[in-house]
Amino acid sequence: MSGGPVGPGVRAGVLALQGDFEAHATVLASVGAEPSEVRVPADLLGIDALVVPGGESTTMMLGVEREGLAGPMRDFHASGRPIFGTCAGMIILDREHLGLLDVVTRRNAFGRQVHSFESDVDMGLEGGPLRAVFIRAPWVEEAGPGVEVLAEVDGHPVAVREGSITAIAFHPELEGDDRLHRDFVEEAARAKAGASGR
Repeated sequence: MSGGPVGPGVRAGVLALQGDFEAHATVLASVGAEPSEVRVPADLLGIDALVVPGGESTTMMLGVEREGLAGPMRDFHASGRPIFGTCAGMIILDREHLGLLDVVTRRNAFGRQVHSFESDVDMGLEGGPLRAVFIRAPWVEEAGPGVEVLAEVDGHPVAVREGSITAIAFHPELEGDDRLHRDFVEEAARAKAGASGR
């Protein structure tokens, strides 16, 4: 599903230490954003939004620590610019890792790679439920009072939002459905316009 470009002038960073960052960049470009790979703190300069993709959360956190990205990513969040975490990205954002999202996640909650599955997930989007791809997916074990649960599978939260962060347990970049990326880029465009108006 797609429409016209929604984010001209939006530079969307994708954490590119490990994982499926290239697929996210492709979808972001298709909805009109300018994707930019983020590997070191300087790469966060001048971007309007940040995707933290799926991959292997332990490897990705080691990369964040090695490159000194934790503090700059916290500063990026404090600036109010949108962050979108998918699968391992949800884990990296949680209380026990970067501490940007007030949740505790469970890794591989639905099982290992052989237990990957697809499910229809209703996040209240125009056009109906998403067909979501879950690969070694986490779920949210515990959420703080400021966290909004956007969707569940089998009674477990798999999509949440807190402030400028949206985090999901599945892989929207693999689905051929760009609605979540489109909404994310639209949010970034609004935040950028609001910041320039201050």
